[in-house]
Amino acid sequence: MAEKNLEEKEIAVKNNFIHQQIQNDLLEGKNGKRVHTRFPPEPNGYLHIGHAKSICLNFGIAEKFGGKCNLRFDDTNPSKEETEYVDSIMEDVRWLGFDWDERLYYASDYFEQLYEFAVKLIKTGKAYIDDQDSETISAQKGTPTRPGTESPFRNRSEEENLDLFERMKAGEFDEGSRVLRAKIDMASPNMHMRDPNIYRIMKTPHHRTGDKWLIYPMYDFAHGQSDFWEGITHSICTLEFEVHRPLYDWFVDQLLENEYRPRQIEFARLNLTYTVMSKRKLLKLVRDNHVNGWDDPRMPTITGLRRRGYTPESIRNFADRIGVTKVDGMIDVSLLEYSVREHLNKVAQRVMGVLNPLKVVITNYPEGLEEEMDAINNPEDESMGKRKVSFSKVLYIERDDFMEDPPRKFFRLAPGREVRLRYAYFITCNAVIKNDIGEITELRCTYDPASKGGNSPDGRKVKGTLHWVSVKHAVKSEVRLYDRLFNNEDPLAKEEVDFKEFMNKDSLKILPECYVEPFVKGAAPLTHFQFERLGYFNVDLDSSDSKPVFNRTVPLRDTWAKFKNK
Repeated sequence: MAEKNLEEKEIAVKNNFIHQQIQNDLLEGKNGKRVHTRFPPEPNGYLHIGHAKSICLNFGIAEKFGGKCNLRFDDTNPSKEETEYVDSIMEDVRWLGFDWDERLYYASDYFEQLYEFAVKLIKTGKAYIDDQDSETISAQKGTPTRPGTESPFRNRSEEENLDLFERMKAGEFDEGSRVLRAKIDMASPNMHMRDPNIYRIMKTPHHRTGDKWLIYPMYDFAHGQSDFWEGITHSICTLEFEVHRPLYDWFVDQLLENEYRPRQIEFARLNLTYTVMSKRKLLKLVRDNHVNGWDDPRMPTITGLRRRGYTPESIRNFADRIGVTKVDGMIDVSLLEYSVREHLNKVAQRVMGVLNPLKVVITNYPEGLEEEMDAINNPEDESMGKRKVSFSKVLYIERDDFMEDPPRKFFRLAPGREVRLRYAYFITCNAVIKNDIGEITELRCTYDPASKGGNSPDGRKVKGTLHWVSVKHAVKSEVRLYDRLFNNEDPLAKEEVDFKEFMNKDSLKILPECYVEPFVKGAAPLTHFQFERLGYFNVDLDSSDSKPVFNRTVPLRDTWAKFKNK
């Protein structure tokens, strides 16, 4: 990259410490002034919003500095990995707007090279076979303030180690009976440097290699070498890997043949309020049927957010807003919700829908008359134009928009009160019809023919404006009101309390009989709408022409703010 281009980017990186470090590396001429990153997910579950931050960071760095970004699956643990997860991850990365081009890799691509590298370590006296079980090895590692104890097998001969390693590979030994350990320093203050395991026996078929391998490399062993062989310059990891960095560098040091070397940089992972970000715990929610799969719109998974109605742009904007730091913290989930509101406000088609319908009969409206009213599709974008909304004698309004005995600051419909029907007419409530048990079933109103379009013919003021749909033309729909899955800001804060105890019992409410204007007919799944005055909604994957289904993405405002301020 030319010096001039680096100078032009200098201002843009001042508030991002990773960008600053990369720019410094480029100015110093490291790695041939290349920038090459990677996103390395383990295919043991669906990606969540925390992974989205990492995707945006790694692919964003490549875009910013004119470099490349690989997608590499860390598939070194076949007992937890599935092709389903591989496919979903690729779909998620593409949906977010990124592409790895031809640079799709798997840690399993390097199994042969990793095995040969392990043999090299044995031959150079830097690795050995340990016959002890995992509990014994763990106990011998000591504590951060007390050095570990060397394994009785640490000084085996090269020949014996090579023989045992080959027999491990051949499947001669049981799982858990032996491991290959790197020989580093049992007195190191860094526990990860105390002769870490680098290979274990696993007799589980692999989703790509089948039954070929019966031993598998540990993540710490495979990760840095995969970076090295792919030419990665900057290995961006979350903060928990900071203590692993000396081990990452130690393994790379054993491979070095020239001045090139990848550099690991750590940043704080994303923690969101009212959200669980552990894949293990999310898997438990799925398997125990607390949610309806990985793509349940209440889940923080990318596929769940997509189904709920989040857009790639809103998630990328959120990732830009929160930035990257070196300090763990908690981001308020309302910032994520704000990001999707901000984007949908610009792009979502406006329609009118009634979730809790109350019938209104306009008694002086001509029988059989139907009119089409002009409605604005999106006031934020004039290019989206206008649409026609059918009006007739019998309408639905929102039940909450009427009160028989309203308080002083209630400005919507009440007996004897006049309100504006959006895009249509002024109406006045004259009578309230109830059933035998006193429930309101219908309102009888009159309209002012001179107020067509919702405009006052004589300048009189009307404070209330209501949305509505024509009963004859409305599309009967199911609406699913999704909310936060947990009602505690930090569901994992109390170790003695099962996080599921904090699940929000009102996280899903299904409204089976709602009515939406006919503009929504035939809308494809994942189409975004703003239901005027109600919130942003998304056509669900379960939707059909005979039964439209809408998921609420977010309300128009943060409805949780009132709880936080109490």
